[in-house]
Amino acid sequence: MKSRIHPVYAEMERTVFDRMSALAREHGAINLGQGFPDGPPPPALIEAAARALQEKSSQYPPGAGLAELREAICAYYARRQGLALAPEQVTVTSGATEALAAAVSALVQPGDEVILFQPAYDAYAPTVRRAGGVPVSIPLSPPHFRYTAEALAAAITPATRLLMFNDPLNPAGTVASHAELETIARACVEHDLVAVCDEVWEDVRFDGVAHRSLAAVPGMAERTVKIGSAGKIFGLTGWKIGWMIAQSELATALQRAHQFLTYATAVPLQWAVAEGLALPDAVLADQRAEWNAARERLRTGLAAAGFVVLPNAATWFLNVDLSASGISLCDSEFSERAVAEAGVATVPVSALYQGEAAPRHLVRFCFTKPAEVLDEAVFRLARFRERLLG
Repeated sequence: MKSRIHPVYAEMERTVFDRMSALAREHGAINLGQGFPDGPPPPALIEAAARALQEKSSQYPPGAGLAELREAICAYYARRQGLALAPEQVTVTSGATEALAAAVSALVQPGDEVILFQPAYDAYAPTVRRAGGVPVSIPLSPPHFRYTAEALAAAITPATRLLMFNDPLNPAGTVASHAELETIARACVEHDLVAVCDEVWEDVRFDGVAHRSLAAVPGMAERTVKIGSAGKIFGLTGWKIGWMIAQSELATALQRAHQFLTYATAVPLQWAVAEGLALPDAVLADQRAEWNAARERLRTGLAAAGFVVLPNAATWFLNVDLSASGISLCDSEFSERAVAEAGVATVPVSALYQGEAAPRHLVRFCFTKPAEVLDEAVFRLARFRERLLG
């Protein structure tokens, strides 16, 4: 009998994040795998959501999002990144993953080639394939994960229509330089490509540098889809409030795709995020300071335990180089054994690559956890490493 299941999903394995979190629950392990903070969000957002439930409508909002939220997003980016945006360019989505799906659905036709820099969020490739597109991978090499003009030129063909760009980069925690942004922009302009920019980590940075969007590079505003996430900005991953921003016909196409995916997202949370984006920058700074303290605690603890930690400027993640740490296991074997034998869940970075170019010696750790949880995780991992080294 012919399979009734689309081959993209019939052949798909369980996502690594879901699998490692399930193993963490099964073994009662500390979960440093899936990325989410354990600490509370800014209280003002919780208060705003509760107030919205009591005082605001709970019926369908406009499909593109509450006007107040779209205006707040524009004001936020004007303040934080110097971008001049109009509310009609903004579409509110049920998380950034829906925004990615809407963008690909709207812009990718069967046979179109789509550039994916690897490592990449594991939703990218199957979303492209489901639209009939052909993912074309450009592997980035640790520890710096640099973007080069040579690699781009080699990957682009007459069939290339789109480029997906995640900056800051998950899982690496690296940030593209201005020169790298200009390299990518030149390639997009020269070959008439649209760039779908997954910038959900834009305000989770620890290098003291303001985020620069690819959309701000000359020639890119009219060919960029900028995707953001309140879940990452405020540490509210379960709220699933995201957005996508584009100009003119791109914005229209995105909104048409969105209306047949979710149409709209939770309206009380939209009201709350609108208030949150207008909070003083000091509120975000306090939250970043807490996350940075956790980052330093885990980095210092892992280093003291003999693990070599790669440089990191953004995201909620640190990466360990197993080979440099004296560990001969590949990343997937390390993660499988660490959750069962050490009681700590991690994510093997090779799971976020397509093809054979994946490095097999990097493991990702989420650090947005309480101090006592991080200390216990380091203690367990230190003993585990000692057992591995004999």
